Amino acid sequence: MPETTAGAAPEKRSRYSGLALDPEVVSALEAVLPRMAQRTVDAIVAEVPAYTDPFSGQMGQNIENAVQTSLAAFLRLVTAADDSDPGVQMSPAVDGAYELGRGEARNGRSMDALLAAYRVGARVAWRELSATAVGAGLPATIIARFAELVFAYIDELSASSVSGHADESATEGRVRQRYLDLLTAQLLAGEPPEVLRNSAERANWSVPQTLTAVLVPGAGARGLTAMLSSEVLQATEGLPGLDPAEAWSAVLVPDVHGDRRSVLISALGGRGAVVGPARPWLLARGSFERAVRARRLLGAAGCVDTDEHLVEIVLGADPEAAEDLRRRALEPLADLRPATAHRLIETLRSWLLHQGQRDAVAADLFVHAQTVRYRMNQLRDLYGERLGDPQTILELTVALGIPTPAAEMLPERTSS
Repeated sequence: MPETTAGAAPEKRSRYSGLALDPEVVSALEAVLPRMAQRTVDAIVAEVPAYTDPFSGQMGQNIENAVQTSLAAFLRLVTAADDSDPGVQMSPAVDGAYELGRGEARNGRSMDALLAAYRVGARVAWRELSATAVGAGLPATIIARFAELVFAYIDELSASSVSGHADESATEGRVRQRYLDLLTAQLLAGEPPEVLRNSAERANWSVPQTLTAVLVPGAGARGLTAMLSSEVLQATEGLPGLDPAEAWSAVLVPDVHGDRRSVLISALGGRGAVVGPARPWLLARGSFERAVRARRLLGAAGCVDTDEHLVEIVLGADPEAAEDLRRRALEPLADLRPATAHRLIETLRSWLLHQGQRDAVAADLFVHAQTVRYRMNQLRDLYGERLGDPQTILELTVALGIPTPAAEMLPERTSS
């Protein structure tokens, strides 16, 4: 809140001095204050739409009383003795203007509306005061000085309101950000729906249909939230499953499901991001967890869209189980030399993916069709009738589904 100090008195005194009015003129000016306050409020309601409803009923009467009190304080200030302290006269009005600015921020109205109201008020007040001053026969020099003081006073009040509005906005912004940070942490932790709904309400957050988790490394998140949506949520600390030393950010983007997803992917180009699936906003944790798994499995070159890598993510969900499956599925090759096993694994994988079409396998491996036939005969000798068993085909398809260096797939050779 603005403070009035003794050191400021000389400046205020010089600013508001120089208006010598007879007691009769002062009385005449004071007499028009109630009418002036009413006309001021009426003009603001008519000319500033933001105040049409707020100034109705009892609130309008309260505002009218406040305007009258403020104008009375102004008359006391400009007609006070030279040795009086102007800070004492100004402090209640300045403090009131400051609180008015704070209240406007809490009510969600911008300073544009309040400053417009001040301008309208200054115009109406001067019209009434000047008419009274002219009627009292004041000379032009006094009327000119009177006008200068009126507008200086209004400027000071409006400046105090601006300060109050800014302070309240900053405070509200910090408080809301704390609530948004809490909501983000709860979403990533998978808190119960009632907890999430309460936090969203406290944060005054517009609840979307879906949230899509995006992992962005380091400085890649800079400016991203402002580019995507004002309701984007972001967390940079305590992200489960990610190395804190890598400085990842988790961004939850509202309503980019369906056709909008391609726009998001395009906007993330070159940021090394990993994009999870769109999920109902209460289930955003699932999107985040998939993005984390994809980060571990696929890296983050360019922009990784997890929707385009579902097979790799599914097969890589349990690395130990995948390794056990490979070992069991490829056990018939365990006694072969590594180079031979490598060729047969390569051929078997292509044969499974191309559904046994020999020419397609040959084109895939850049070998002759007869070579494919020869290798498949070797595999049939090793597997026997199992190559016709649906369960074996399923296991081999899953085991060989992710492109992995054949040397890493080779089962351990049995000792002789």
